[in-house]
Amino acid sequence: MQARPLIRSPHTDTAAGMRAGPAANQPLGGTLAVHHAGTRLPQLGGGMYLTDGGLETTAVFHHGTDLPHGAAFLLLRNADGREWLRGYYRRYLRIAQASGSGFILETPTWRASSDWAWQLNVAYLELDALNARAVALTRELAAEYDAASARIVVSGCVGPRRDGDAPDLAMTAAQAETYHLRQLAVFARAGADLATAMTMTNSAEAIGIARAARALALPVVVSFTVETDGRLPTGQPLSEAIAEVDAATAAAPVYYMIDCAHPDHFAATLEAGGGWVRRIRGLRADASCRRHAELDAAPALDSGNPEQLGRQYRDLLRRHPHINVLGGCCGTDHRHVERIASACIPPPLRRMGETPS
Repeated sequence: MQARPLIRSPHTDTAAGMRAGPAANQPLGGTLAVHHAGTRLPQLGGGMYLTDGGLETTAVFHHGTDLPHGAAFLLLRNADGREWLRGYYRRYLRIAQASGSGFILETPTWRASSDWAWQLNVAYLELDALNARAVALTRELAAEYDAASARIVVSGCVGPRRDGDAPDLAMTAAQAETYHLRQLAVFARAGADLATAMTMTNSAEAIGIARAARALALPVVVSFTVETDGRLPTGQPLSEAIAEVDAATAAAPVYYMIDCAHPDHFAATLEAGGGWVRRIRGLRADASCRRHAELDAAPALDSGNPEQLGRQYRDLLRRHPHINVLGGCCGTDHRHVERIASACIPPPLRRMGETPS
């Protein structure tokens, strides 16, 4: 991610607003009582679904918000932060309404796991409360915009244990399963429809997340990031990573996505074809075609060209029409998603829930 932002105020109104300390390194206690919607995910039935753009880069570069380590979940601590998040999501929900698409509401919890909480001096009980609050906030927005048709899906966002741009070769699948179980269990209990593992850089962590979600009966999506050569940061081809995760989890992910990379980086990889391409149903591309290392070192945000990005999405969908979840990642905002929607969704779709005539 390009954003490495800090919430300036130390004040919170979170009920469990304790600070992290040695005692916070305790596992989530009690029985994992699971509750979520449990119905078939509507995006699997076809139709176009939008999602948001780069939440962290939008907050930092367009609104001047300081977010340490890109930890947008800290905005959930107080009323002002929550209201900003509502406004952020509503802008995208209005785009979905205008285009007649469904929408995936991704919680602002990419950094809301225990190692990041420790670095941010957030106690684990507060972390659980903030993850649950993220689901509650997105559920409220879903009801506000889509009380009847259930074409808005609430997804609990899971990020990598380490930096999103660097592979964690030291963690095994078993370690990843143990590490991510806590956050996934909160999502399941809070009523998320699914979880999405974003900016995955290696197959072992993706396997662990998929296994943990399966143990909770929580549907899961795995979204891999690739470098400019179309391979994972580990050097593994995307096709092999998907095959490895499917083999190790009995194909637990309901589908896969590609994120945090520009279409220039992965279009040729998809064009090579193969049955594995059908497992990819979503794209969340970066605005910039530069390498991750270049973006991290850049002093300013590279927003790319929204119009061009929309055209590139359209060209990809013409070749791969099964892809139906579209959004953005680093450097993208509502302008990019508007252009993606305009380029990819047929004009006859006028209102949320309509089908092409």
